[in-house]
Amino acid sequence: MRIYIDCIPCFLRQSIEAARRVTPDPCIHEQVVRGVLGLINNMDTRQTPPAIAQHIHRLIRDLTGIEDPYLGVKKQFNAIAMQLYPKLRKTILDSADPLDTAVRLAIAGNIIDFGVMGKLVEGDLHRTISDCLTADFSDIQLEPFREAVQNARDILYLADNAGEIVFDRLLIEQLPREKITVAVKGLPIINDATMDDAVSVGLTELVEVIDNGTDVPGTVLDCCSVSFRKRFEQADLIIAKGQGNYETLSDVAKNIFFILKAKCQVVAHHLGCEVGKMVFQRSKTICGERENVEI
Repeated sequence: MRIYIDCIPCFLRQSIEAARRVTPDPCIHEQVVRGVLGLINNMDTRQTPPAIAQHIHRLIRDLTGIEDPYLGVKKQFNAIAMQLYPKLRKTILDSADPLDTAVRLAIAGNIIDFGVMGKLVEGDLHRTISDCLTADFSDIQLEPFREAVQNARDILYLADNAGEIVFDRLLIEQLPREKITVAVKGLPIINDATMDDAVSVGLTELVEVIDNGTDVPGTVLDCCSVSFRKRFEQADLIIAKGQGNYETLSDVAKNIFFILKAKCQVVAHHLGCEVGKMVFQRSKTICGERENVEI
């Protein structure tokens, strides 16, 4: 999925919020905005939004001297999600269809996204969990997903954000764990999960966890490590969480199930749904189908 004009205001908002998160210095804020405007002016709109976001957040880290501007909120939401974990696990086990409930909760966890949402409080997460558990939800992909999981030999689960990985853990517990490898980011980027986050929520005790060797808030294969690309190629089923993974992999010819909440108009339009909708969708490229979406 390429960059659209509508992405530009989001790039600017995100960069200002990130700069203000780590410093009150208005001079630094101005430097960040000017630097980001320069990146936007020269960007190739054939790239994906996470590709330009990588450069924006590298600029912010360089100007502020802070390697992980979102470290505090990552720890905060890992802790919040772990407090919710026992109750949510019981909700899954007590439900009529545990896999359906686990998928709903995995989608709910995708609300923990400080790249798109900007500001998020614990109450927002609780409301999203309730909404996802009760909302009308097309589970047309659920049976194909069950079949794909059963038939797969090697499943690669692409994680998205810190805090959210607790919700991923709940879904992974309903899947054949011996088949699953989870991939996190290789370096800090926004509030995306890294190996430290995976360790802190016990994910490394459940399945093998690797990192993708890069700081793109998605999965741009050309930027990832050789070892990760090898694992990606050998996997016969990919589970991709979040908007960033959808934006970067929607045109990749691979057996991918995307799990996310559509949190912005551009992604929602590309998916053919409304903003806020729960998305559980198999990649159209699996059948050789590609879309040209105009906004």
